[in-house]
Amino acid sequence: MTDRRPSAPHPRAALWLFAAALSVPGLAVAQAWPAKPLRWIAPYPPGGSSDLVARAVSVRLTEQVGQAVVVDNRPGVGGSLGSEIAARSAPDGYTLLLANIAPLAINPHIYPKLGYDVMRDFAQVTLLATGTNVLVVGPSLQVKSVQELIALARAKPGIVKYGSGGSGTPAHLTAEYLRLLTGIDLLHVPYKGTGQSINDLLAGQIDMVFASPPIVSAHMRSGRLRGLAVTSLKRTPQSPELPTVAESGIPEFQMVSWWGVVVPARTPDAVIARLNAGLRRSLEFPDVVERLAALGIDPQSGTPAEMRRFMADELARYGKLARQIGLKSE
Repeated sequence: MTDRRPSAPHPRAALWLFAAALSVPGLAVAQAWPAKPLRWIAPYPPGGSSDLVARAVSVRLTEQVGQAVVVDNRPGVGGSLGSEIAARSAPDGYTLLLANIAPLAINPHIYPKLGYDVMRDFAQVTLLATGTNVLVVGPSLQVKSVQELIALARAKPGIVKYGSGGSGTPAHLTAEYLRLLTGIDLLHVPYKGTGQSINDLLAGQIDMVFASPPIVSAHMRSGRLRGLAVTSLKRTPQSPELPTVAESGIPEFQMVSWWGVVVPARTPDAVIARLNAGLRRSLEFPDVVERLAALGIDPQSGTPAEMRRFMADELARYGKLARQIGLKSE
């Protein structure tokens, strides 16, 4: 009987096949990835919305990739310090950055000497979530709607004072966007953090603030602050009674916070694809959805290409707004 079993490949042929596999960009890395824990840089202090988003998702991502995903808080310069650390990390799939609106869409128009280029130094993985903000007024302002606020500001130009966590922060730009669309005159009072602005709002030192729901929800329930509207295009389940700013007579108004994941440029596409799949699956777990919902944050996801287009659009959008309001570089 003729032996039809395939013969073993010649040693030289096997060596050639192995070398050919290694020559495919990123293939060898992707096949071995992940062989150690992943570092997920959150460019803000512990306890804030960005940190909580990363921690909510990291537990489930650990299960998806089979290695620990460790959140590494690197605050500083409005999120730019941690973003720079990520940009300079090895493109091997072991460093992730929690992408956020401030360091990747706003700060490039404020700080001319950032240590990274948003579209050159990062490869996009996916959008993770978006979150609305709430326009709240304090006891010093007796208005009950956005239209009443606008009418007051028009009647008394420069009298209505709004607070923010500092010049160039999302809260600052959101209020300036409202000012541009309505033509009203508002007085900006910058603080060194959102918490300080809320304290002064409660004390009646300023009149209004755009803030994330977790920061002001307890004060709204107690009646110490009054919510007028949310900044997203849809009402939030946490405060369904609040209209959107768009519903309140400014149809083009939309300003939301967002979070996503990027990695250093030149990270292998195969690794990015696996990260994308793991992150998107992580966002489907009810416990993750519930933890984000408690923060007023909605899970999102998409392809790396969609995330890249989204970031490019946001970068251009805030660049235009920065020019319109004359935001100065620091």
